[in-house]
Amino acid sequence: MSNDTNLNFIHRFIPSSNNPEKEYPTLLLLHGTGGSEDDLIQIGKMISPHSSLLSPRGKVLEHGMPRFFRRLAEGVFDIKDLKFRTQELAKFVHDASSKYSFDLNKTVAIGFSNGANIAASLLLLNPETINGAILFRAMKPFNPDNLPDLSNKQVLLSAGLIDPIVSKSQIEGLFNLLQKSGADVTMKWQQSGHNINNKDISDAKEWLSKKVH
Repeated sequence: MSNDTNLNFIHRFIPSSNNPEKEYPTLLLLHGTGGSEDDLIQIGKMISPHSSLLSPRGKVLEHGMPRFFRRLAEGVFDIKDLKFRTQELAKFVHDASSKYSFDLNKTVAIGFSNGANIAASLLLLNPETINGAILFRAMKPFNPDNLPDLSNKQVLLSAGLIDPIVSKSQIEGLFNLLQKSGADVTMKWQQSGHNINNKDISDAKEWLSKKVH
């Protein structure tokens, strides 16, 4: 476990357990509202058992619950804060890549809910930070002024058919935005609400093994 204040986020970093003949992506794990740096560690290990894991804790508190950026209401984001926090997170990932010696070009974000939304924002504002993303229960964070060039990015969107928080139109809005930006986007619909289930994990594991390895 690491908690290096120089990196400006409470976080965990777990080095790769890979064999030297095969290089695995580093996974940037981004928790949902009320989560912590521990929340997605097990899911990260299930999706890619040999990958390095970098898991920061969100710095914004909502009624004591950590988040990665402020919101004004359910599904209504504080866009100014979101953009500021996205830049802050991008700097953290860049600094961590130097400290822990991992390659940003082989880094994949795995985000859930609030974490998935800031991962989508990273793609839109700081695409050089990650090579791709697995987004569980994400929605479009904002409409960018200019479309980024995501022609070398790969994204998996895993959405719940009975999600009470993220509507079908919200996830399809993100899908269309990423596609217009040139990303290779895969959509998976799950028989699920606003939670990660076993099918999410198996789909993500299969996608990652084909797209990124």
